[in-house]
Amino acid sequence: MKTRALSFTLNGKAIGPLDVPEGFSLLDVLNEMLGSTGTRMACGRGICRACSVIVDREDGTSATLPACITSAHGMAGQRVRTVEAHAARDADGSVSELSPVQRAFLDHYSFQCGYCTPGFVNEATVLLERLARSPIPRSSVEATVLSALDTHLCRCTGYVRYHEAVRDLILATPGLTKPD
Repeated sequence: MKTRALSFTLNGKAIGPLDVPEGFSLLDVLNEMLGSTGTRMACGRGICRACSVIVDREDGTSATLPACITSAHGMAGQRVRTVEAHAARDADGSVSELSPVQRAFLDHYSFQCGYCTPGFVNEATVLLERLARSPIPRSSVEATVLSALDTHLCRCTGYVRYHEAVRDLILATPGLTKPD
């Protein structure tokens, strides 16, 4: 299989150049070449969004994309964050503090099997970052959460707890909302 060099940033660390087969997806590189297994294959078609990762843009904004259908070479020079990037770690690399989104999901018992959770964590993180730049009226929180998380599929929980956790986190975090 023909390979090409690939370099990008993963969770703040420069990666590459790696010799990556031309047909590899970003998910293939993360899981098979870099051992970053928090991003998970589920549908393999970009529909369920369990494999969503965050891409940080030059303008300071970010977006999620499904790693299973994203060409690895299309990420050349890009800054990518996976679920492994969110929790704070101590000097030994052990998790010392969860991110606010991760903590909210645990506090709300948001998941059962947890397979789709990384995608939900990444999507909720992007939403909170967006709201920190551009707060929304408090009355718009429900619709905003629904819109942000609506493309993610979960086969266990029926979504209610994920949505409640994100809603409650937004309402409890100063600066994400404004009066109606």
